[in-house]
Amino acid sequence: MPDKIDPPHATGAAEQTVQKHSSPHDLVFHAPFVQRVWIALEEKGIPYEYKEVNPYKKEPHFLKINPKGLVPALEHDNKALYESLVLLEYLDDAFPDSAIRPRNPHELGLVRLACQQISNVVVPAFYRYVQAQEADKQKEGHEAFVKALREVHEQWFVVGSEWARGDKFGWVDCVLGPWVARFTLLEKHRGFKPEDVGPEFKAWCDKLLDRPSVKATSSLPENYENVYRRYFENTAESEVAKATRKGEWLK
Repeated sequence: MPDKIDPPHATGAAEQTVQKHSSPHDLVFHAPFVQRVWIALEEKGIPYEYKEVNPYKKEPHFLKINPKGLVPALEHDNKALYESLVLLEYLDDAFPDSAIRPRNPHELGLVRLACQQISNVVVPAFYRYVQAQEADKQKEGHEAFVKALREVHEQWFVVGSEWARGDKFGWVDCVLGPWVARFTLLEKHRGFKPEDVGPEFKAWCDKLLDRPSVKATSSLPENYENVYRRYFENTAESEVAKATRKGEWLK
């Protein structure tokens, strides 16, 4: 019988941010441990209520919000949406004065393409890498993950810019940022280092981890260790883990 799994909670700086957003509000952010939308909320500086979902015991109300039972999800004026890229779009549509997406339509199209590539290529490569058990599979996973990151960096990052697409922190930084926050786990368990991708990418990673919105939404390292331990052991039973074992990706 599997050992008891405690539901994850925000800790450290993330817990302090949760406490600041514990009062009822008409904009409700459902988490935990999902940073893309949370980083965007902090960047935008808009009021919201944070609610933690127990991923191992989802309440009926949350399943009405997202039938998949996955976070992140938002409720705004009693209407619900989910999926992180959709939520980034929605937040900038609903609160345009604090939009973090580009105004130029062509640039916005490029940003959307970059975000899709991160979600459809980089993130699945991350999970295949962490769930690989045999040495040869881990080596393949390492090479594939580095390749995926390098292609995103070479294709979509603006050379010499402060952030991914220029001098303004934006969607691409939000979408890739949470995985950078998990690189310490990859270094510990798989030997990955961001400099494997390249020195410019490593410099961006360092700057991103020092960004106030990223710091404010990051929990203590030991909490990520607890959450991802079962992935590194390939015993996790999440929908993402099961899809990865089948060679698929969760849609």
